[in-house]
Amino acid sequence: MCGEAAAGAWPVARGQTQVIVKAERQSADQLFDDDGALGDLERREDETVSIFLEHGVTDRLTLQAKGGLTRGRDRFVRYEGRGPVELGLRYTLLKRSRTVAAIYLGATEAGAGRNAGYAAPGQGEVDIEARLLLGRSAATRRGEIFSDLQVARLRRSGLADETRMDATLGFRPARQWLVMAQTYAGEADSKPRKARWLKAELSIVRSFGPWSVQAGWRETVAGREIARDRGMVLGVWRAF
Repeated sequence: MCGEAAAGAWPVARGQTQVIVKAERQSADQLFDDDGALGDLERREDETVSIFLEHGVTDRLTLQAKGGLTRGRDRFVRYEGRGPVELGLRYTLLKRSRTVAAIYLGATEAGAGRNAGYAAPGQGEVDIEARLLLGRSAATRRGEIFSDLQVARLRRSGLADETRMDATLGFRPARQWLVMAQTYAGEADSKPRKARWLKAELSIVRSFGPWSVQAGWRETVAGREIARDRGMVLGVWRAF
């Protein structure tokens, strides 16, 4: 139905593949402190080009993989190199005409950049992730609507373990157009204070046959012990 965070619980049909290439540039000059109030931060910038792949192994089992390149800088350090590498499987537990539920298990090897928004570049080793996903869709007179809710737990080596919750609301007013509103929330078991974040993203996707182009904006709207980063998200999708 959609891609990456949007596709969520929906499986990719057996033998089919979807590839998403994204370019993201985030910058920050403010920081949410341990009370959630904003303060000044020495400017930092992070840039990433990533490729995300989904392949239908069976009608219920979907392979996920992700990799890319990253670079960035702040007052103290500059970095450039490979981004995180992710590999996992998503299995469809329930598949009805309007409702889908799935579970995802995967592993991620840390990259050269910020493997957590509250951590220094390069910090982190290997993550093990378990994620539950629930998707709902509906047709209205104005267009198609879908929602996707995901809850995940990450066991992280070299970083604090995390709990995450991601949500997507999508609206397709016409066959070639898709509008998505997404939120990414999480909390790290960091000490002495737990880092928290809530990011919001709004994007528009335009389809051209098997190709799609995405443009959006992502921003951290609330948090604790986390930078208030923001920036553009550009993507190209291709279905095979």
